Amino acid sequence: MMANGAVGDVRMRWLPNLLSRFVRNGRLTVIFHDGFRQSFGSGTNGPDVTIRLADAKVDREIFLNPELKSAEAYMDGRLVIEDGGSVFDLLSLFSVNRTGLAAHPLQKALRKAWRALKRRHQNNALGLAAKNASHHYDIPTAFYRLWLDEAMIYSCAYYTEPEISLSRAQQDKLRHIAAKLKLEPGMEVAEIGSGWGALAIYLAKVCGARVTAINVSPEQLAESRRLAEAAGVADRITFREIDYRDLDGRFDRVVSIGMMEHVGVGHFDAYFGKIRSLLKPGGFALVHAIGRMSPPGSTAPFIRKYIFPGGYVPALSEVFASLERTGVWCADCENLRLHYYWTIRDWRRGYEATRGEAVAMMGERFCRMWDFYLASVELGFLNGSNFVFQLLLANERDAVPVIRDYIVDEERRLASSSVA
Repeated sequence: MMANGAVGDVRMRWLPNLLSRFVRNGRLTVIFHDGFRQSFGSGTNGPDVTIRLADAKVDREIFLNPELKSAEAYMDGRLVIEDGGSVFDLLSLFSVNRTGLAAHPLQKALRKAWRALKRRHQNNALGLAAKNASHHYDIPTAFYRLWLDEAMIYSCAYYTEPEISLSRAQQDKLRHIAAKLKLEPGMEVAEIGSGWGALAIYLAKVCGARVTAINVSPEQLAESRRLAEAAGVADRITFREIDYRDLDGRFDRVVSIGMMEHVGVGHFDAYFGKIRSLLKPGGFALVHAIGRMSPPGSTAPFIRKYIFPGGYVPALSEVFASLERTGVWCADCENLRLHYYWTIRDWRRGYEATRGEAVAMMGERFCRMWDFYLASVELGFLNGSNFVFQLLLANERDAVPVIRDYIVDEERRLASSSVA
């Protein structure tokens, strides 16, 4: 009887108290497990969402760890979105009220404790890197093929217009990167974190480069080799299953797309130091990564547990502090801002259109996890502090052309190439 009363106290005091402080825009209606219904928010400037909590424990769990437990409750069917709403609607409501969660005094203390613990889980040591990568990238390639573009590019695209196709935006991204690298035929390029090989194939086929592409995911490497063979450039690309810290040699260019997020807290100096050591005199590198327009923080618990264990999105202050320590010149920095929002928007559209196939392949709980993931990161790039940056890095201050006009000139040249 006392246990039931304690759960009731949470419903009657803690969770409604939290939601009344958190939800100011839009409206959230909660139907508790016993049928009790309560609404929060103004009903304006945000979506109107109704959820049902299927059992007594979920109330307390969500109060103590809202970011993780709301996701898990949705995945397990214990948090049900009613009236035809979607997880995107629910997370949109959270997104427009994102500053209100810390307004609750106990939540403020809990979040501080969680952040201290989470920083410990973001140290992606050498022995853990492959294991952490396999958690996300060794999911069957067929799942990603359902909703990625034809080239299987799983990183931020480059939208010259918000509504161009995903395929065109991804090809424009490859061209934009190649233009910045200013390659000449025969140049040696190292790619750190090569995904399914699209950039390596582009640089070999269009620019005539010789590419050493490294990855710790056997699943991706197998598909990369197949795609390179199909593109007729297998003789110009060497795919290696190796950690970036173990790569040796000297290269004219180094490129790393969507890899720094997996380096982990405490390893930025090793990452930039490795790039520095790989460059030939006069060479330079391009790093494309997700950043946060806020002070150093921690990885959201849902992302850390289910999506990218060991991952961390750095603040620019952390990036530039590491460049200073390692003696690497930043010759150029571009902030792509909304481009990843548009990319994930198109991924989510493609995923939702093929969700039935995804469920048949991976199961309902897995797909609920991806519902939550894609919606949350899309909104993070729209309303949160996340963005994508591209850096040009060098050991010498004059290695990169000092005027950015060359990038536009190179893009035009590559666009007119018969093999582009």
